[in-house]
Amino acid sequence: MGGVFGVALKKECALDLFFGTDYHSHLGTRRGGMAVHGKEGFQRSIHNIQNSPFRTKFEKDVEELKGNLGIGCISDTEPQPLLVKSHLGSFAITTVGKINNTEELVKLTFESGTTHFLEMSGGNINATELVAALINQKDSLVEGIQYVQEVVQGSLTLIVMTPNGLYAARDYYGRTPLSIGQKEEGYCVAFESFAYINLGYKGIYELGPAEIVYITPEHFETVSEAKKEMKICTFLWIYYGYPTSTYEGVNVEQMRYKCGQMLAKRDTIKPDLIAGVPDSGTAHAIGYANESGIPFARPFIKYTPTWARSFMPTNQSQRNLTARMKLIPVDALIQDKSLLLIDDSIVRGTQMRETTEFLYESGAKEVHIRPACPPLLYGCKYLNFSRSNSELDLITRRIIIEREGDKAEERLVNYIEPESTNYKEMVKEICKQLKFTSLRFHRLDDMLGAVGIASCKMCTYCWNGKE
Repeated sequence: MGGVFGVALKKECALDLFFGTDYHSHLGTRRGGMAVHGKEGFQRSIHNIQNSPFRTKFEKDVEELKGNLGIGCISDTEPQPLLVKSHLGSFAITTVGKINNTEELVKLTFESGTTHFLEMSGGNINATELVAALINQKDSLVEGIQYVQEVVQGSLTLIVMTPNGLYAARDYYGRTPLSIGQKEEGYCVAFESFAYINLGYKGIYELGPAEIVYITPEHFETVSEAKKEMKICTFLWIYYGYPTSTYEGVNVEQMRYKCGQMLAKRDTIKPDLIAGVPDSGTAHAIGYANESGIPFARPFIKYTPTWARSFMPTNQSQRNLTARMKLIPVDALIQDKSLLLIDDSIVRGTQMRETTEFLYESGAKEVHIRPACPPLLYGCKYLNFSRSNSELDLITRRIIIEREGDKAEERLVNYIEPESTNYKEMVKEICKQLKFTSLRFHRLDDMLGAVGIASCKMCTYCWNGKE
């Protein structure tokens, strides 16, 4: 996925930029970058962060980057921010999102006079470079950003830094968040709302869908009004978002408590302990335990000093091994116990099956699984949710193909409704294949109710295919 941060101050900004960007590290594991503008013009630094934290790679850069304007990013895709010189002047740009019509847009830019793009490994084009080229098709930065918002299929949130200020633009349908903080020395803009709290900023404004704002050290203003229609990613609350973040007025940690509570209200089993798969499943499990009255416990502890996030390695088997190595069992809380385990979701099912086997090997009597969201039936078209290359990586799809054969695609809709026979049989087969004692997914209506904003404003594509 990825995250972005920008700052406009009346003083040197590198330290705020460093910490604000670092606070987005949970959103990506591949590359980090910072760019500033000051008396010496534009300066930039980009590092690979696959094998070490952002802060260890950029500590020296903080001393060298001089300026009062800055943008930074954590990226799971291309190196950025980029520095650009064009008929619109010089600017730096960073983006987060997913472009599904890259080939069409590349052709469009070639036809408009662009002569070439720098090619990355594998023949791919840097998406942020493509966005910059599209912006440069117009007569102003604002018109260029509006043009990008209109032609990109997928999602795109961005920050552009000029010598005088920052342009920040939220995705056309608001699938990803963007909020503004203020303190005496100036302003910042961030994907994650918590990223600026410890830096002394107070959150004052959240951009609406497609809204573009211009930010200087003295003020900020809307230069392109927000659209009414919004489809914010619901997975921000379920999984991606950091517990201290708030989107559309709804805190992530609080939502997860409510999510767990609603899971408990529909359940009937009485295990000995409730547990969450660290880290995102923990808050859901606390909510379930609070509602059910069954004790919350941590039957395994996540070893964090050296192990990176489980999806970091490119190879799936390496990710599975990393996930297993991180979890250290607490035998006293597992031996002869009936456990109810909550995770944010089940994607391929591999890690959850191995976690369940790990608990049985450690002496668990029963392992009941309660994902905090409905079954994933569709691959996300709008954000880089996982490294899956195909929807067939989803365990739900594999089971539906086993049942339906060549007609699986057209019969997907028959597996959405939780009261349908097809849905129940699919869940039963997942439970059997992954060797759970029992399995119950969250209902879509309950999950959306736990968020608490209008359901029409939330994207539910990966669960029901509705755009």
